Amino acid sequence: MSQESVIAELQRLGMSGYEAKAYVALIAAGTPLNGYEVAKRSGVPRSTVYETLGKLVSRGAAYEVRAGEASVGYISLPPSALLDRMRREFDASIDTLRDALPAVASPPQVRLVHNLTDRASLLARAEDVVAAARNDLFLSGWPAEIEPLKPVVRRAEAEGVDVSVVSFGEDDDPVGSTTPHRFSTPEVVLENLGCRLLVVSADREQAVIGGVVNGDAWGVYTDDPAVVLVAVEYVRHDIAMHLIAQRFAPDDFESFWTSDPDLRRLRADHGIPAALLKRGPAGASAPPRRSRRSSS
Repeated sequence: MSQESVIAELQRLGMSGYEAKAYVALIAAGTPLNGYEVAKRSGVPRSTVYETLGKLVSRGAAYEVRAGEASVGYISLPPSALLDRMRREFDASIDTLRDALPAVASPPQVRLVHNLTDRASLLARAEDVVAAARNDLFLSGWPAEIEPLKPVVRRAEAEGVDVSVVSFGEDDDPVGSTTPHRFSTPEVVLENLGCRLLVVSADREQAVIGGVVNGDAWGVYTDDPAVVLVAVEYVRHDIAMHLIAQRFAPDDFESFWTSDPDLRRLRADHGIPAALLKRGPAGASAPPRRSRRSSS
């Protein structure tokens, strides 16, 4: 990792840009530096370098070292010690806010629905939902989208969350209680949906619903109870259908699934789910109409 990347990460943890640059200059030197030397090595203006060093000293990230009556140098707190301190302070703040924020929060007057317009934001919001789970978690998707969520899903499971997953494709390292989708191959499902559908819901209180195709993605986050209920029941229904299918002889179920006319009618909506997710904000184009003669 470059020094620029280290400085950026320190800023994310609360240091100002000048503080981060000065701290990196101190740890890179490995020996006490005076203000002039820190300014020269870090790029911090000489006019503000002593103020910056004073802030590092105040937060315990650096210490003054006196080499004589009129000579003052600065040395950094070792990186491992700084990170340990930051972690303790961060955890303490989180613990405090976990109790304090709900006490000042008003009951929601409106329900949240916001659009997610790329794969990174879709997965980041899905990870937020997984991390919020305290009782149960429902997840349905393809391995490509489930894989990045596994660390936080496993953490939730370790904390006692009941995790139910439907995977559209083989997963050699499943999480929670995983049900592989077997009604149709992932390729057939992808053709029918027009996208890799991702559904994540935590505690029946919030959900992310999105679609991914190639490098594009669309979706929504919501805490609307009606939408969350539909998302949860979608995953629960899929799991229940698989449990029922296990009671059939494989050939009998395959024949029923592919030839029953009512099922064929229900499955004849090729690409409409993806088109609906792409619509995003109100005013976007409507999804394509389904031909009455279309078939799965």
